Amino acid sequence: MISPDLPAALKASLEARLHGLSRQDAATRATRISDTYRSGGTSSTITSDADAIAYAAVRMPATYAAVAASLNALVQASPDFAPASLLDVGAGPGTASFAAAEAFASLDSFHAIDANPALRTLALALADDTARMRELAYALGQARALLDRTDSADLVMASYMIGELTDAERAALVAALWTKTRHTLLIVEPGTPAGYQRIIAARGQLIAAGAHVAAPCPHAAACPLVAPDWCHFVQRLARSRAHRELKGADAPFEDEKFSFVALTRQPVSHRPAARVLAPPVVTKIGATAKLCLADGTAAAVSITRRDKPAFAAARRWDWGDGVEPPFP
Repeated sequence: MISPDLPAALKASLEARLHGLSRQDAATRATRISDTYRSGGTSSTITSDADAIAYAAVRMPATYAAVAASLNALVQASPDFAPASLLDVGAGPGTASFAAAEAFASLDSFHAIDANPALRTLALALADDTARMRELAYALGQARALLDRTDSADLVMASYMIGELTDAERAALVAALWTKTRHTLLIVEPGTPAGYQRIIAARGQLIAAGAHVAAPCPHAAACPLVAPDWCHFVQRLARSRAHRELKGADAPFEDEKFSFVALTRQPVSHRPAARVLAPPVVTKIGATAKLCLADGTAAAVSITRRDKPAFAAARRWDWGDGVEPPFP
């Protein structure tokens, strides 16, 4: 399992690029770009090196944490997975690639695609500061067009990018991503109701195409959650001083909400029996947790303190954990 925090070398490389830039100007740029994303805009608002550095300094720690948590769930379900090649689509500053490099020592081939030249320049500069990813191959252009002439990879990732597409474009891209996947496809989106709906649509589309669900779902049935509920998780990460300054925040941590799905060509060997869907509640009487179960249902389960082995396990559960019986 990997840490949700940026690796030390990557963090130092990113923050070094902030030196010489006005923190106020960088904060203004990052806020403008983030507001554009939240209102349904695209990365086209990032038009300069200063934009790219400001945006990455504010958002890269959180998106890295979400991808890291998603990869940890994948590793739990498929502990023998040892990909040699990675394709990172909509790579931006290379966040998912850096997380995958931490998660899989087996990776020796890194390919990325994105249409934003400023983010590509930053990603290549950050990669050049690492031993693992100095040979990062990063193609510039629209993902759908480039995928047609891109080699397939053991692990294909698309993080925080399919939300920039129309429904028709998204379905076509998801199909193309799967075509390029030799073993596993991981899609990560913001943990909003809209992000969840995009994940569910991609999940359903690829199950119909023969994909197997590795995580987070312990089943391949329809999602049992009903609106206004939705499946998402939260990863807490530490904020550096520079991160706090750029966000104008006092708290030393941040909670990133995300939704994801990992799909494989073959069934995984260790898919957990259940997934914790919300923060468990532990009281003097026992522990209660909302679980997504292998039979395709979601249920609140309660474990009393009298059931000592089960309670000892349940009190350690956290939101997003894949867990095993006994359940009541």
